[in-house]
Amino acid sequence: MYIKNLLNKTYLLFFTLIITSINYAQVNSDFDKSTDFSKYKTVSFGGWEKESDKLLSDFDKKRISDALTNEFNLRGIQFVDSDADATITLFIVIKEKSNITAYTNFNSGMGYRGRWGYGRGYGMGTASTSVDKNDYREGTLVIDMYDTKEKTLIWQGDMTTEVKEQAKKREKSIPKNMRKLMKKFPVSKI
Repeated sequence: MYIKNLLNKTYLLFFTLIITSINYAQVNSDFDKSTDFSKYKTVSFGGWEKESDKLLSDFDKKRISDALTNEFNLRGIQFVDSDADATITLFIVIKEKSNITAYTNFNSGMGYRGRWGYGRGYGMGTASTSVDKNDYREGTLVIDMYDTKEKTLIWQGDMTTEVKEQAKKREKSIPKNMRKLMKKFPVSKI
């Protein structure tokens, strides 16, 4: 009985870890270690690579742009229309994904036989398996920052997260995830 309870708790913990890892953005960042990022005071938007913005609504493009602008402003870097020290380009990929989980509950026929006698009772074991399938969309946003004069990549950040279906949820999750990504930017908040 103890082993069965331990296994059930282990399955529950594993399932919880899978679900929570899906709901949070995974972020990565890399940059040129020889670059002095303190010299970059202005940045301009160079556009969406390969027209990947066609996957987004105008509202979501604005949410991403506003969140990115806010994060750069907090670091003393201002967005300008032209003649910027650095240029930002964005790329997004959205994939359809499925998460399948299965849980098997096994009951053996062995155990205490009843209240009027002692001994073991034997019988057929039973097993039942339940399978759950969760379909969702996963989005990856890649941000490239180039030195405008040198035309060299100086920073790249990417985040992968589940795409929220409701606009109200995206309104909150996009800035939150952008904050998480920009924590990996080589310049801290002022």
